Amino acid sequence: MSEKSFTIDAFHRGRFHVMQPKGEGHRSGVDAMLLASLVAADGPVSVADLGSGAGAAGLAVASRLPQASVLLVERSPLMADYARQTLALAENAAFADRVEVLEADVGLTGKPRVAAGLLDEVHDHVIMNPPFNDAADRRTPDALKAEAHAMTEGLFESWIRTAGAIMRSGGQLSLIARPQSIAEIIEACGKRFGGLEITSLHPRAGAEATRILVTAIKGSRARLSLRSPLFIHGQDGHAFLTEVDDMNNGRAAYRRLTPAGRLTPSRNRG
Repeated sequence: MSEKSFTIDAFHRGRFHVMQPKGEGHRSGVDAMLLASLVAADGPVSVADLGSGAGAAGLAVASRLPQASVLLVERSPLMADYARQTLALAENAAFADRVEVLEADVGLTGKPRVAAGLLDEVHDHVIMNPPFNDAADRRTPDALKAEAHAMTEGLFESWIRTAGAIMRSGGQLSLIARPQSIAEIIEACGKRFGGLEITSLHPRAGAEATRILVTAIKGSRARLSLRSPLFIHGQDGHAFLTEVDDMNNGRAAYRRLTPAGRLTPSRNRG
């Protein structure tokens, strides 16, 4: 990689850094940090980050949770190499030994999936930020970015099937997506996952949602819950509101609702 082909970006106020391609491919930001905040654990936990790119979301989990082991799963050889380079950064030495990169296609099934290293029923959490552009979106001339962003038919079914296969019973699926994908996500969860909790993300009060956060539990038969919306900014300016800023910077987990409908404590510091 030439010096001009990448940037090294700080996350969680400098607690970890990610090497990302400059001018090509997918670059992680707030979406990845909010996805990572959906993982809440008070002890050892195994997490798989599907379609991890350079690893920002998975690394955010490892940075915040000192007993988390993370598997970064990425199909693109170039992006998997960025993830390996990221783990080699001195700034990430504190947790790099708890993170592994697996170059594999999330869409594999059966024996080919297992042979690729995506083993059955080994993870407590599976997180994903799948490609989100549909056919009506303007296509980018960047082939790597197009691959990372272009949604294909049946993508959620494929990715969520893999999540269910590699996750232990009772494990948590977490994802971030566009609101228009909600029906496909619910259908893909089907009988594999229940207790879906969906939170809409809005730039500010009065604005339409631009993302949804979804969590679900493998094997659960609990009903779907629509949680209170999250607003990213106040009416004035572009500063994050406190709750979102804490999630974005690794100071808080966005925990699921308890059966009684009350929120469990959100602080989960590494």
